[in-house]
Amino acid sequence: MSDPTQLFNVVGGKSVSSDKTFEKINPVDGSLVATVHEADREIVDQAVDSARAALNGGWGGAPVSERVAALRRVADCIDARAADFVAAEVADTGKPVALARELDVARAAANFRSFADTVATEGLDSFLTETASGATALNYAVRKPLGVVAVIVPWNLPLLLLTWKVAPALACGNTVVVKPSEETPSTATLLAEVMAEAGVPDGVYNVVHGFGPDSAGEFLTSHDGIDGVTFTGESATGSAIMRAVAPNVRPVSFELGGKNAAVVFADCDLDKTLDGLTRSIFLNTGQVCLCTERVYVERSIFDQVADGLVQRAKELRLGRPDVDGTTTGPLISQQHRAKVQSYFDLAVQEGATVLTGGGIPDLGTELANGAWIEPTLWTGLDNSDRCVREEVFGPVAALIPFDTEEEAVALANDTDYGLAAAVWTTNLQRGHRVAQQMRVGMAWVNTWYLRDLRSPFGGVGLSGIGREGGVHSLHFYTEPTNVCVAL
Repeated sequence: MSDPTQLFNVVGGKSVSSDKTFEKINPVDGSLVATVHEADREIVDQAVDSARAALNGGWGGAPVSERVAALRRVADCIDARAADFVAAEVADTGKPVALARELDVARAAANFRSFADTVATEGLDSFLTETASGATALNYAVRKPLGVVAVIVPWNLPLLLLTWKVAPALACGNTVVVKPSEETPSTATLLAEVMAEAGVPDGVYNVVHGFGPDSAGEFLTSHDGIDGVTFTGESATGSAIMRAVAPNVRPVSFELGGKNAAVVFADCDLDKTLDGLTRSIFLNTGQVCLCTERVYVERSIFDQVADGLVQRAKELRLGRPDVDGTTTGPLISQQHRAKVQSYFDLAVQEGATVLTGGGIPDLGTELANGAWIEPTLWTGLDNSDRCVREEVFGPVAALIPFDTEEEAVALANDTDYGLAAAVWTTNLQRGHRVAQQMRVGMAWVNTWYLRDLRSPFGGVGLSGIGREGGVHSLHFYTEPTNVCVAL
């Protein structure tokens, strides 16, 4: 970005300032990252109008091959500017440089390439229909863009999840107005530069900065000019968006919160299971919707699993993201740390035994103003406790014993959420059997977070509505029209 300390709205390919600004603070040390221009209602109106003009001005009707080529150019430009994206992502989130490079930025480019492949090769239904009179008709479907799509993304994986939505939306001929989290505004703004470099027409990709209520989020989701909303974030925010779009009966695609379970059987490969659980509990400081917060362990190996996880938690290295060996960054903000800390305190009140962590680490004066928290493990809780039922979204898990397979399935499914689960066992018959019984959108066996971008992604219950990924994304971002021709 020409000046990464000043982040503007992007409307119709132009930077748009505002009289109202807010500060983006670095969660590592409390320093100022950027001054961000907050979009008012007029700027949001301009962004939606710009998106509509681009939709009608050619992008919505452009040949699929033209859009596919544009997506591939975007992916190439992301690769070319990978260092810039890593720097922006790290400044916003505080996550380790290696994680931002290998996960967030790599997946951003992969998302554009994957959806370019999907839209280029996916066909539609066609039927030769025979009537009672002996005549025939040809029925075939064509896809049309949904229209102007509001894209609202969270702060935990801001670039990855932004491109996960923008890529299929653009591949299908839609135009977008993006509202990134106020905590992570940088990469969405940088992506606007890449769109221009890749030759994507002005107005196809627009960015409005701000907050939720009485700010850009509310102005966008309640706007008469949008044709649909895709959102990843908290379940409560998803409910608010549903209320906002209800008067206009707009379609929504939501990937919301999770209180994900792992089920560990006594016949698991213990070392591989402990490595997998450490990753699924503590990756990105526990700030991934798919992270494990409930670990159900067969009683005969409960102490081994607990001791092994404690040892691995203590081996994590908290520190500056650019320091070699750093495994774990801060939470996203002081406000979020206060929320996570409140659950740490509540767990003790509910009778938890704290195996490790439970507080704020002392990382020295230089990092004292950061949003740091200790990786934490609990025992002594059960499914009736709030800390086991409510999403914490931090580096924490409750370990709970079970005795039978049936009990483990019942415990794992005893939640209002339904995003993901993991099963750890060397008995693959049981692995298949238990994974299929999980009331979730995604179930892993002997792994976690292994993804094929063509497979369905999403949850049930409080974890969301709809599916993303491969052809499943096309179902949301397009409207099929059936054409019937009498022959």
